[in-house]
Amino acid sequence: MKETVLIKLGGSVITDKSGDCTVNTETLEQISRVISSHSGIQFIIVHGAGSCGHPEAKRHHLDMGLDSNNRSGIFITHRAVLKLNTAVVNALRANGVEAVGIHPLDACTAKNGRLESFSHQPVEMLVHQGIVPVLHGDVVMDSVRGACIVSGDQLVSAIPKRIHVDRIGLATDVAGVLKDGDVVPLINRDTVADIEIGESDNTDVTGGMIGKLMELLRLSDEGTESTIFHLSRLEDFLDGREHGGTMVTGNRV
Repeated sequence: MKETVLIKLGGSVITDKSGDCTVNTETLEQISRVISSHSGIQFIIVHGAGSCGHPEAKRHHLDMGLDSNNRSGIFITHRAVLKLNTAVVNALRANGVEAVGIHPLDACTAKNGRLESFSHQPVEMLVHQGIVPVLHGDVVMDSVRGACIVSGDQLVSAIPKRIHVDRIGLATDVAGVLKDGDVVPLINRDTVADIEIGESDNTDVTGGMIGKLMELLRLSDEGTESTIFHLSRLEDFLDGREHGGTMVTGNRV
């Protein structure tokens, strides 16, 4: 039986976050080649929105909820993340990976900014058929706010609760969680308070590294470990080699 690996591709590595929906096609090609060369792994892929989604969500104040003045922001923001998702899926398929996009606006609802429902059965059935589902951060309907942004990191913490996953890795534009310029090799609830994490310089309505760590700590509370590493170490992670990243775990040090 194939190992099932959940990979989160950071929006900052597949887009230029200082631009306006600028897709990094060269990086997508490199990622797709690595994933294609690991046919012994069943992948579930989640990607961030990067510059395709965050600027639109901020411009239409979707992080503040929905009212009669910003309803068009749902379409505009979803259109932007859909463009990126299509680029990711196309790159994978061009390299022989049987991939298909899954869109949270269609599959999820939230309550006060937190994912509440997730129709995960299509994802599970795709995995069963050996197809790679590709999910992404998206605008979703919210029972309290009207609409909100559900980050890719929220999806990363939601999927293992519903679908069996053997390993979880987050490929980012940094080597891991840093303290005084050095990678922190292991973080749990006891040690996270000792780490000062800065916010992203680019537009991010979902909390950047802070939001990422909070989601991974929720996973660790349920006994599921995850790893943050630099994109350049993706193949090392997939092959089970040392990758120089940060493990987020529920175990006490």
